[in-house]
Amino acid sequence: SVHANGASFFFMCVYMHIGRGIFYHSFYLSNTWLIGCTIFLLLMAIAFTGYVLPWGQMSFWGATVITNLFSAVPYIGGMLVEWMWGGFSVGDATLKRFFVFHFLGPFILFMLVGIHIMYLHETGSTNPLGVNSDPEAIPFHSYYLLKDLVGIFLMISFLFFICFLLPDLFLDPVNFIPADPMSTPL
Repeated sequence: SVHANGASFFFMCVYMHIGRGIFYHSFYLSNTWLIGCTIFLLLMAIAFTGYVLPWGQMSFWGATVITNLFSAVPYIGGMLVEWMWGGFSVGDATLKRFFVFHFLGPFILFMLVGIHIMYLHETGSTNPLGVNSDPEAIPFHSYYLLKDLVGIFLMISFLFFICFLLPDLFLDPVNFIPADPMSTPL
């Protein structure tokens, strides 16, 4: 429950981070922004492969639909889809491949986050006015550190509240039905 609901919370934080970046015009820091977009795409792939792992109705059909999108790639689309599936339809080989990617993907993500932070430290963060605010800068420790720790504590508290009292709030009820290739969900 913590893993499944934590992923929803993590995406909520990522969306707030992206919204902040757009508000502060961080896209002008091109290297940092492009690495961030790469992180977001990899994060969506990791989340998708994790969503498929319970092998419920929505997971199975989600895997079928999303992987079939790769068949639109000219010339190699059909071969690419069969390679991803490990056969001629979504099955056991697909599930095993997605599990391996879901396990190894976060290590790649962690490396990209390090590069993202490295580029951010090279250029510095932006502000809404775009002026140099170095003379007004305050130290990270203890001002921002304590502020961030309060936010982290509140987020973790809310996550555990959801996990203990409403553990299925962010989950699709149809995904509790075992996967059935002969019946599509409504």
